[in-house]
Amino acid sequence: MQCARPVRLGQRREKRGGRLQMLFNYEIKALNLQKLMIGAMSHDPHHHHHSHDHDHDHDHHHHHHDHDHGSDLSQAAIRVRALETILTEKGYVDQAALDLIVETYETKIGPRNGAQVVARAWVDPDYRARLLQDGTAAIAELSFSGRQGEHIRVVENQDGLHHVVVCTLCSCYPWPVLGLPPVWYKSAPYRSRVVIEPRAVLADFGLVLPEDTKIRVWDSTAELRYLVLPQRPAGTEGWSEDRLAQLVTRDSMIGTGLALTPAQLAEEQAP
Repeated sequence: MQCARPVRLGQRREKRGGRLQMLFNYEIKALNLQKLMIGAMSHDPHHHHHSHDHDHDHDHHHHHHDHDHGSDLSQAAIRVRALETILTEKGYVDQAALDLIVETYETKIGPRNGAQVVARAWVDPDYRARLLQDGTAAIAELSFSGRQGEHIRVVENQDGLHHVVVCTLCSCYPWPVLGLPPVWYKSAPYRSRVVIEPRAVLADFGLVLPEDTKIRVWDSTAELRYLVLPQRPAGTEGWSEDRLAQLVTRDSMIGTGLALTPAQLAEEQAP
């Protein structure tokens, strides 16, 4: 009887050691794959870095830091991709299921929260004032809070003024109201170009603004994240909050798009 506990402890240690060894083996394989991926990129004649000077007509609110724009993938991203490749090959990860989960949080669950915040601001002037005064507190009134949303500032689009959000350092993003950041938001081209030529970047998204519209770029950080309050589309007088929320897209709350018009919504919902 006295040896039963030591035997179980020994078995648990052995199992735990086996799991750790398995993870260690995967980590070594991932590092080797990471080196191969980095080496392939370094020898790719199409993989190079451009540096240009541009004049631009926007206000840039940001923190200063150094980062490499030479690759779309950071060392950490390459390592994660390598691990993902190995786990998929071993059958521990279903790539299709993983993609579906990420897409759901990027485009559905998270942005729906933000859409409710925007719709409330459109119909309730008092709430809109509180939202612009203290975004974090006003958003929490709708029970949206948590990690990556401790400090949120809301900036409002107006006639002649358009806001767009970026994180030039990495991918700081208001998760409670927008979900997971899209891949393009984390990419080096977006992070570097939008602060230099925001009008051209917005045009790449299909958003062409009037020449006299001022563009203001906001740089999210780990301490402060931004949410754009888009303008309410015309022709929506008398609409309910739920109906208005359907007009609010993720991109309109980042600033790379506008809220849908009633006609665009009808087209999207058409069978």
